[in-house]
Amino acid sequence: MERTEEVTEIRQPYDVIVVGGGAAGLMAAGTAARDGRRVLLLEKMEKTGRKVRISGKGRCNVTNARPPEEFAAQVRVNADFLAPAFAAFDNRATARFFERCGVKLDTERGGRIFPSSGKAWDIANALLDYCLQNGVRILCNTRVTEILTLGDRVFGVRYMNKRGFIRKEEAPHVILCTGGVSYPATGSTGDGYLFAEKLGHSIVPLRPSLTPLRTSHPCARIIGRLLLRNVRVTLTVDGTPRGEEFGELGFSDRGIDGAAALRLSRDAVDALIDGHRVTLTLDLKPALTDDVLRERIRREQDDLGDEAPFAELLRRLLPRQLVEPMARELDIALQMPLGSVSETDCERLIRVLKGWVFPINDYAPFEYAITTAGGIRCDEVDPETLESRKIRGLYLAGEVLDLDANTGGYNLQIAFSTGRMAGRLRTTRRP
Repeated sequence: MERTEEVTEIRQPYDVIVVGGGAAGLMAAGTAARDGRRVLLLEKMEKTGRKVRISGKGRCNVTNARPPEEFAAQVRVNADFLAPAFAAFDNRATARFFERCGVKLDTERGGRIFPSSGKAWDIANALLDYCLQNGVRILCNTRVTEILTLGDRVFGVRYMNKRGFIRKEEAPHVILCTGGVSYPATGSTGDGYLFAEKLGHSIVPLRPSLTPLRTSHPCARIIGRLLLRNVRVTLTVDGTPRGEEFGELGFSDRGIDGAAALRLSRDAVDALIDGHRVTLTLDLKPALTDDVLRERIRREQDDLGDEAPFAELLRRLLPRQLVEPMARELDIALQMPLGSVSETDCERLIRVLKGWVFPINDYAPFEYAITTAGGIRCDEVDPETLESRKIRGLYLAGEVLDLDANTGGYNLQIAFSTGRMAGRLRTTRRP
């Protein structure tokens, strides 16, 4: 039986209720309050910004400094929909915002912007302070259970407070910023999709994005934890190349990850869901042509001598963790004398160094995904205001929308841009 709590105090009515205290929700709430609105923010976890606090391996890749056209190219879907929100609050505006909040920033390789302290908490706390300084009332340990509507207009929310009592709060505007379903331990468990669907919105199927890929290659089990730098990775679907990335690639108990693999994972996941054959091909020596690599191997053989074991040659070409897996891949004993290694063996070594194929048979679940692909259909939301085309007064921002981008600060910028736009509470002109 539903428990209710009698409320006897006179409560100040709110102009807007923000559901979700992540990056988008905090930005939306602070913006609305700064513009003079009375704002209530409801967060079901014990503190706001849980996902922000662990992002970027605890460093928080705030945004990316690339120019607008290059930034847009990193958005995987609905980049045109994002354009008005990004134009109104772009990556430069985000950097200025946090610097005005007292957070010093550094720009690193690839245009990635981080707090100089290397602490994601500084970003989460700056967003929280932005809300508190502008008068936002924040209730944590508070789970919204329903968005209330009358006809085609929102008028508030129903929620359960930390004592387990059901309460109702009314407001003419609600901003839905509940995130996706990636890293569910931070509170992103898909609540917003259920609310939106109940209100008539369509949901593009949800899939993990920027998630580790799992391989059936037997050598992967003996590689262990390893991060490779400056490798080229090619995604192949049914034998046809579908994408190529250069950079870091890692092996871990979660699968094949690292920035290069993660950027390819969205297409790999979609292909696996559709039943296609997927592989990753690793070029471990992308700076060397076959001829240059062949000459390098000859020089190493001459230097080591015919009696040296094959393992010594591999140690000069590869990280320690790859020596045994490479020997297994080539089916050459580690102790075989180099004098017994044939030209054919050397050619096979070159082929694997330049194109080691790992079949991909699965992907890591949402628990390990950086972001969620899919979400509320963007054509059901006004890109100029982020107000729902279905329900008046309902605004949507952040990962709950069908918006996702590559790794590198782009997804947080989507949250900041859409949160800022939604927090302005501009009304959509309707026919």
